[in-house]
Amino acid sequence: MIILSVLYPRTGESWFDYGYYLEKHVPLVQSRLSPMGLERAEIMRGNSALDGSSAGFELIGFLGFSSLEAMQNGLAAHGNEILADIPNFTNVQPLLQVNTQIVI
Repeated sequence: MIILSVLYPRTGESWFDYGYYLEKHVPLVQSRLSPMGLERAEIMRGNSALDGSSAGFELIGFLGFSSLEAMQNGLAAHGNEILADIPNFTNVQPLLQVNTQIVI
């Protein structure tokens, strides 16, 4: 399985609208990418660093695809629409990283 990590950094100037993200953006991503190989999605909301200070990331999403080709095809077809929706819920651009899942 290929996992696309989507990390939204938290800064002093950043804002994040969880209502919009959960009610609009997540369904958009699922409706566009599920038919193209998206098999699972997990969302982690940053609470704090281990020492209790502010979390480094507002939110981290993990999108699990059946294959690298499925992820690439899904993003080629719908990536621009999905990325264009980001300013509706935050003022930061996410960091994207492609990962291979290792099960231990």
